[in-house]
Amino acid sequence: MAATEDARRLALVAAQAAADKKATDVVVLDVSEQLVITDCFLIASAPNERQVEAIVDSVEEKMRAAGTKPVRREGAREGRWVLLDFVDVVVHVQHADERAFYGLERLWKDCPRIPFEDRTGPPAEPEDESGPA
Repeated sequence: MAATEDARRLALVAAQAAADKKATDVVVLDVSEQLVITDCFLIASAPNERQVEAIVDSVEEKMRAAGTKPVRREGAREGRWVLLDFVDVVVHVQHADERAFYGLERLWKDCPRIPFEDRTGPPAEPEDESGPA
């Protein structure tokens, strides 16, 4: 059974909140087939501890505005890997070094990705419809 529409919507809210604070390599995974405790994982990176905290704060704020709050928050004191558990969505914000070392994407590689496009990113270049010159 695939992730619920509500879980997908909340995961994308969290992903955009992370991207708004300059998170890098934002990935949303549908883990519902592998886990019974949650539907989606969001994995995002930051270059330093201060950025990790800014991303976490943004995700919590936007998720609260979307009608949910975390039931658990872990790792905030160290600031290198913070886990936010919103029940249907689990958010991992990791220092880039931790992300490379632990490789959550490799661990969950069989889970489908949920497409996410950063709405605050630079606009896509328009394609030249006239063809080659």
